[in-house]
Amino acid sequence: MLKGENKFYKGMHDGMAVALGYLAVSFTLGIAARKAGLTLFQAMLASALNNTSAGEFAAFTLIGAGVSYLEVAVTTLILNMRYVLMSCALSQKADNSISTPQRLFMSHYITDEIFGLSIMSGDKLDFKYVFGIIAVSGPAWTLGTVLGALSGGIMPVSVLSAMNVALYGMFIAVIIPPAKKDKTIALLIVVSMVSSLLFSILPGLKNISSGMTIIILTVVISLAAAILFPVEDKKKKKEVVSCEA
Repeated sequence: MLKGENKFYKGMHDGMAVALGYLAVSFTLGIAARKAGLTLFQAMLASALNNTSAGEFAAFTLIGAGVSYLEVAVTTLILNMRYVLMSCALSQKADNSISTPQRLFMSHYITDEIFGLSIMSGDKLDFKYVFGIIAVSGPAWTLGTVLGALSGGIMPVSVLSAMNVALYGMFIAVIIPPAKKDKTIALLIVVSMVSSLLFSILPGLKNISSGMTIIILTVVISLAAAILFPVEDKKKKKEVVSCEA
């Protein structure tokens, strides 16, 4: 297992793909922020304090529409509710040496991509590894927003749409390696994709917000996977073997 600075640099290496994707996606958020009437500083601060594309875009859209602060807060809360589930999952994986302040720092930067890298990082989650990911991806997210806000909508829509493709490429880079190693993970990925598609096209289900859809699918599929494909505790397995010996 990697130690010390090696874990940090490994995190930076793995986080570069995330950083590049964030730079492209947050660029469009910067443009959305300026169109909503936010200043450059306000756009930068919003991006630094709210690391989520769906939540930020919804907030900027609502701000532009002139809705109340309460509506913005509630909408953002619902869209970002899935990160509570991710935090719970990572808390079970976190190494005992991680202090409370470090856990709070990590929680601020839990996103879909960082969660994906963290949950696949080995038996125990090390703070230095996660900090390495955050060190490159966090600034890239804020920088992209600033660059987008500075552009002021100069770039054509077609170019912005092309830049968003980088995010999908980043997701693929996160899920393909573990799927190739574990057939169960590959099956769950396929089930998740099909379920997400059904929620987007079936009457009634398609009216559910994207954030709530992710929460529902995460809970249901994770629960089903835990029941059907339980993960053996390596420590208990070793204890059983030693007792039998």
